[in-house]
Parts: sequence; C-alpha cells; structure tokens
Amino acid sequence: MQSIILKTATRLMVGLMLVFAVYLLLRGHHEPGGGFVAALVSGTAFALFAITEGPAQLRRAIRVRPSVIAMTGLAVAAAAGFPALFAGMPYLTGIWWKIGEISLGTPLIFDVGVFLAVLGAIVSLLLALEEN
Repeated sequence: MQSIILKTATRLMVGLMLVFAVYLLLRGHHEPGGGFVAALVSGTAFALFAITEGPAQLRRAIRVRPSVIAMTGLAVAAAAGFPALFAGMPYLTGIWWKIGEISLGTPLIFDVGVFLAVLGAIVSLLLALEEN
C-alpha cells in the first residue's frame, strides 16, 4: 500500500500493540488476559505491518518461519505440565515458585506456549493469504 499516513501510523501502532500484548500475556491467570488474547493482539499488529510493508518485509522482520514458532509454542505448552508430574501431581497442575516479591509458575509457561502456538498459526495464515 502506498499511503504515507498509514505507513507512519503503522510504525507507531505496531510497537504499542506489541507492548500491550506483553502486558496481556503477563497478567493472564490473575486477571483477564493470557497467551491467546496476547497472540491475537500481536497477530493484528503483524497483519497491519504486512498490509503496509508487504509479506516479504514481514518475513524479514520475524526472521523465523511461522511454523517453527507454532511448533515451539506447542512444545513449551506441553512441557509446562512436566514439573507437576515430577512433583507427583497430575499433569498440568499449577506449580508456583516465589522469587523475591514475584510469583512465577507453570501457568505462565503454559501461557507463553499458547501465545507462540497461536501467533505462529496467525502469521502463517496471514502470510499465505498475502502471498497468494
């Protein structure tokens, strides 16, 4: 697309949308948000980028094939259940670790996996639609 206004707005909006996606990812499991919603917001940012700059620029920007991102996400989400198995609890039972004032746990690992899986699928579909 040749719109200067859209290209300029995209440069500002993509960064803001990705920061907002990180915020949504990190607040999941405590409040509304999580990996799925964060991936939808990130996918929207990448769609906007692909519309203004083209699919070739998007491929150069992400540097990793979308299918690899999706498969990595599935592996991370599946691996989030193993700490519970090692502790003698059912698979995907939430385990939390207190590090200073911050609580980290397996639900966050699962959310990151969901984020990567959904984002990889969205970007893969987006690129397939844009390139054909």
